[in-house]
Amino acid sequence: MSAATAPALEKKPQRNFARHPINVPVDLIALRSGVPETLPGRCTDLSELGVGAIVAAEMAPGQLVAVELRLPNLGVPVRARAVVRYQSRLHCGLEFVGLSTEQRAMIRYWVHRSTAQRASVPILLPPIVKEDSDVATQAEGPVVVAEPAAETAAKPKRRIRIGRRGLFVLILCVLVAAGLGWWQWQRAWNELEERVPEQAAVLRASPETMEQRIVTKTEPTYPEAARTAGIEGTAVLDAVIAADGSVKRLRPISGPDLLVQSATQAVQSWKFEPYVDSSISKAVEVETTIAVEFRLH
Repeated sequence: MSAATAPALEKKPQRNFARHPINVPVDLIALRSGVPETLPGRCTDLSELGVGAIVAAEMAPGQLVAVELRLPNLGVPVRARAVVRYQSRLHCGLEFVGLSTEQRAMIRYWVHRSTAQRASVPILLPPIVKEDSDVATQAEGPVVVAEPAAETAAKPKRRIRIGRRGLFVLILCVLVAAGLGWWQWQRAWNELEERVPEQAAVLRASPETMEQRIVTKTEPTYPEAARTAGIEGTAVLDAVIAADGSVKRLRPISGPDLLVQSATQAVQSWKFEPYVDSSISKAVEVETTIAVEFRLH
């Protein structure tokens, strides 16, 4: 697998990723002073390019986070890395980084199901009653007539009349509101796409290969709270090692929270021998998995 980037094109290709509104919970995992912190939020828009969300936390453009969300009709959550591209008040735009083929397939499946469901929902219109006629007519559905009570049967019937002009104004207002909301949503996503740079693929190395390249290794401290509670196990981290051998970023995958925090703090200071891509004879970033074992005895 090569990390060489493709030659620059004379004309920047247009992005044709469709954006789809969605309302599901989303969790963002960000490192705060080397400690992973889960930030709950709400997903508002989704595409193969990225995700729009409302998060009650301050994030900076360029910040790397882990994204986890569950799509309707899918039992497996979508887990991916992303970079913050903008944040306006509580709204933020996140661009996926290194989205796998399986994750893309899950998003496409959800888009297909949600599009089909929206297309199958019928549009119901209220009854249309002529103002200048005693006979009520309608486009669809039954005529709505106010029946008099039994004790007032002698009085003439009163019909609920909906004027064509009032119906037209109502439909026009709905269309204008929908159009304005779509325009704001489209503009936000266009701004996100304009700010997204082209990302080079990151090589992945096996844990065994990177373990042999460790130059400086700081052993993690066993948390006293975990020792007292008798907690032991293995903290598994997804890591990106920079071209100079330093740890660029970490993302927890599994393990008890107390042990994961201690492992993250220790691994953050590790130093590796730079990984050289043989195809270009140059040191490059590499992604790997690091497992730190904690045992009481």
